[in-house]
Amino acid sequence: MYAIVEMAGQQFKVAKDQKVYVHRLQTEEGKKVTFDQVLLLDDGKNVTVGAPAISGAAVEAKVVKHLKGDKVIVFKKKRRKGYRKKNGHRQYLTEIVVEKIVASGAKKAAPAKAKAAPAKAKAAPAATKAAPKKAVAPKAVEKPKAAAPKAAPKKEAKVDLAKHTVAELKEMAKAKGIEGISSMKKADLIAALSK
Repeated sequence: MYAIVEMAGQQFKVAKDQKVYVHRLQTEEGKKVTFDQVLLLDDGKNVTVGAPAISGAAVEAKVVKHLKGDKVIVFKKKRRKGYRKKNGHRQYLTEIVVEKIVASGAKKAAPAKAKAAPAKAKAAPAATKAAPKKAVAPKAVEKPKAAAPKAAPKKEAKVDLAKHTVAELKEMAKAKGIEGISSMKKADLIAALSK
């Protein structure tokens, strides 16, 4: 029996009791690790292919040790230019031993997600109920502003006009029916709209 499983961003073909060197894992030495991204399972008779992963399948492994890989020499050269760079690199690896391959019934993380989803669903209706209350409150605040004296809104309108862009001012002037706006500058548009 073998499986193709994704471990630490790479895909490996693994069998029981096989040693595999993968990119460094955060798990401590001697601890067990479960990989649930099983892409293919072969038990000798049947081949199961996931889309993209097989639900319920998992590969359980034990971390043997953390180590560094062999040195790789990176040598760059440009001929006839006197340019040569020599650099070395050793990849951080983790040695694991595959203990068993579980074909089905290995859903440990899925129930936690399922419990979290209903909690979010319950929170969402509460948020929608709270939203209309917030929408009602600003409307009640706007009514007292309408009862303010008429002189104050004109000063506010001038300040508001200065904050608008020239394109927005031209659209406002067009809506009021002011002619000759194409040659007007911002100050001219504000003066025309404030009349």
